[in-house]
Amino acid sequence: MTVGHALAERSAKPARETTPTLPTARGPVSRAVVEALAAGPPAETPLFADAMRAIPSADPYGEDLQLALHTCFELHYRGFAGVDPDWEWDPGLLRLRGAMEAVFLDALRRDTAPGEDVDGALEELLVEPVDGRGVTHHLRDHGERWQLLEHAAHRSVYHLKEADPHAFVVPRLHGRAKTALVAVENDEFGGGRPEMIHQGLYADLLDDLGLDSSYGAYVDAAPAVTLATVTMMSLFGLRRSLRGALVGHFAAAEITTAPSARRMARAMERLDGGPRARLFYTEHIEADAVHEQVLRHDVVGGLLAGEPGLASDVVFGLRATTLLEDRFGRHLMDCWRSGRTSLRRRLDAGTVGR
Repeated sequence: MTVGHALAERSAKPARETTPTLPTARGPVSRAVVEALAAGPPAETPLFADAMRAIPSADPYGEDLQLALHTCFELHYRGFAGVDPDWEWDPGLLRLRGAMEAVFLDALRRDTAPGEDVDGALEELLVEPVDGRGVTHHLRDHGERWQLLEHAAHRSVYHLKEADPHAFVVPRLHGRAKTALVAVENDEFGGGRPEMIHQGLYADLLDDLGLDSSYGAYVDAAPAVTLATVTMMSLFGLRRSLRGALVGHFAAAEITTAPSARRMARAMERLDGGPRARLFYTEHIEADAVHEQVLRHDVVGGLLAGEPGLASDVVFGLRATTLLEDRFGRHLMDCWRSGRTSLRRRLDAGTVGR
């Protein structure tokens, strides 16, 4: 099947409108959130006293807190099947979420070097691993198909809502920065062509690989190291005070995507990914090479021209992205080198994702 045929087939399909189910709790905080959402509409009685007491000692990058944050943030996206949409703005849940965000933010700030040299921080992103041992290098050159499938499942947590977290920052920008960011977002959302929306292209990739393309299908399988890369985007996007950090994150993502997408396209070819699986990455090679320049000069440049005091926040967003992506990459490579699954549960080779 050619890419053209793949697109024609896709355009004939109905739009995916799946609503995810609530995830399985991983500790006291996420259990309190999941059980409250499952119990019915928000109640006036405080529900989270025990969870609030548990947050200060929670691992900011750990399974419990990251799943709880993910669950709270998802109320701003598609929500969950059977969960009352009024939970999105419930004061008690928002207080709990705010406490979790503070723990996560404190850890990100502690673990990233502060600075105001945006150009220098952007240049850091262009330094490739000297040993060529990153995840995409491995998949291109040595990876096995089961590792490619695991990588696709991990990344589905974000790519099935690709660009949605960044849309939150649009009303927080103005002038050149807003115009340029919306232009990039327009490309991410297909440039007016529904069959080319990147979220849909990733669903096609999952279909081509025999994985489950339902929104949120692999959240329960995704470890905290994966969830953190996504919860950070929502955290930055939903806070006006962190608009500079979100712009920094978006710049980091776009600048590093083109070379990694080129490697992933090669990996798909080597490991028998189908044409729709390859298309997701080939589409990003050219698009994100252009987006890199737009992000650098017009979004970041436009933002700092009007609000130079946000330089330190932009650097924070750039470096926090690198921090979490490096943690994610180390986790995958450590697991794969020892022959272990990098997911919380191994994908069933016979009924992958079904």
